[in-house]
Amino acid sequence: MSTIAWIAAVSLAAWVWLLLGQGFFWRTDQRLPRREDPGVWPDVAVVVPARDEAEVVPLSLPTLLAQDYPGRAEIILVDDGSGDGTGDLARELSGRYGGLPLTVVSPGDPEPGWTGKLWALRHGIALARARGQERAQGEPEYLLLTDADIAHAPGSLRELVAAARTNSLDLVSQMARLRVVSMWERLIVPAFVYFFAQLYPFRWVNRASARTTAAAGGCVLLRTEAAARARVPDSIRQAVIDDVSLAGAVRRSGGRIWLGLAEGVDSVRPYPRLGNLWRMVSRSAYAQLRHSPPLLAGTVAGLALVYLAPPLTLCAGVLSVDAVAAWAGGLAWAVMTGTYLPVLRYYRQPLWLAPLLPLTAVLYLLMTVDSAVQHYRGRGAAWKGRTYARPEAAPES
Repeated sequence: MSTIAWIAAVSLAAWVWLLLGQGFFWRTDQRLPRREDPGVWPDVAVVVPARDEAEVVPLSLPTLLAQDYPGRAEIILVDDGSGDGTGDLARELSGRYGGLPLTVVSPGDPEPGWTGKLWALRHGIALARARGQERAQGEPEYLLLTDADIAHAPGSLRELVAAARTNSLDLVSQMARLRVVSMWERLIVPAFVYFFAQLYPFRWVNRASARTTAAAGGCVLLRTEAAARARVPDSIRQAVIDDVSLAGAVRRSGGRIWLGLAEGVDSVRPYPRLGNLWRMVSRSAYAQLRHSPPLLAGTVAGLALVYLAPPLTLCAGVLSVDAVAAWAGGLAWAVMTGTYLPVLRYYRQPLWLAPLLPLTAVLYLLMTVDSAVQHYRGRGAAWKGRTYARPEAAPES
């Protein structure tokens, strides 16, 4: 066989393995597990870290205030040094809409060795536990850690708690449905979920004995006892990819976790231009590779072989009348396209976007390389005016 045919054949073999051997990552049926209402609904504290979120808080916070939860629940919004009046706006919204009680706190700048979000979570969790200890009922049994851009359906908290209680789970996380309106969002956002699930197959994550561990940071219901046992967020204080680190800490301490796609949990943050999406991905892509040049080289080579080789070898095979290359490349591209269709359906997007996945993969490849370039230029993982250097092992506390 020709070199092109060999490349096409290896790519096809890789796609057959991904189709059948990577935890059926492409399926979208991992939703909240069975749920039964508990006899007594436990107390819950909702902790919302927020930094310069005045644009989205009017769309997200009212949905938390309006939660239809039968037990005691409160919201703690941690204003992480916002310069746009996020905290004052949150108080205004609470006064306007009523609902669950809201407290806004400002912990000040993070101490050295902490990322901003985890510093905010630390203070929100500590306040929730302290308030619970002041009451006769004790600490809240659960903490809902949710981002400031996440809108929740009225029964979201109720469903999360019921799922955790029914299945004895210490951590229940739903990957919020991201906004898909602009052309760039349609091209890039569903693929973000697709690639995440390929890296962390939800079925594998949800096995009690699995090594694969992940969570989606926008919506995490965490048992307070499990948080204390895992020493979070202190034990992961430097983590840029905090959701995966959180899930790992909980599992290592003996906790049971679950991850799936959301219904009724949606991100309202707009990404209208390519630059917005580029920054979202590139800020943490190299951290995902543990800042390792060999892992970066392997990722680039793997993306090229798996996503770019099928259409390229198909075209090359047709032009050079190489039937093996054309057929193998075409079949690989067909398998790739077929595995992307369920995610597009989940996002209610036109299915003709599926064959464009190689183009999207090129963009992700470039974002990953750019993430590494920014790291070596000293800009690291930058987000909302803060830059985080390569993390070292967090000291014991």
